[in-house]
Amino acid sequence: MSEIKTVVLGLGNTLLADDGVGVHAVRVLQSNGQKPEGVEFLDAGTLSFTLAEAVEAAGGLLILDAANLNKAAGTVVLFEGEAMDDFVANNKKKSVHEVSLFDLLAVARLCDELPARRALIGVQPQRIEWSDTMTDPVRQAIPTVCDTALDLIKRWQA
Repeated sequence: MSEIKTVVLGLGNTLLADDGVGVHAVRVLQSNGQKPEGVEFLDAGTLSFTLAEAVEAAGGLLILDAANLNKAAGTVVLFEGEAMDDFVANNKKKSVHEVSLFDLLAVARLCDELPARRALIGVQPQRIEWSDTMTDPVRQAIPTVCDTALDLIKRWQA
């Protein structure tokens, strides 16, 4: 049996301005030298069913992504457990992703491999259009996303 670990997926398209916030945040986490033991940070880009194996093998799953929260740009919100499931199921965003997060979680659920610990850290985008530059409010939210992720992981590992 494989080691139980936490998988952190940074989602988004870095060519669509603020949509890439999850990817940018996971890259910061990968490079900051504070990687907790038993955690794998993955730049998941625009998603794919190839991630199903990593999700199903995880003891904990943390998603970092742009999300329509109906709040000010750069607002960061943590959805954990069933709150994440409800948010993902009820807020299927139009996406350039090959598959949606809902689809990926549905595959894990059908295989009875959905991680018991799961969460989404969503960031309200200001602009989703062709650009490789994030807006200031979203770029400034990245440290909050990273701190929230590390705090959650620490709590999960306690």
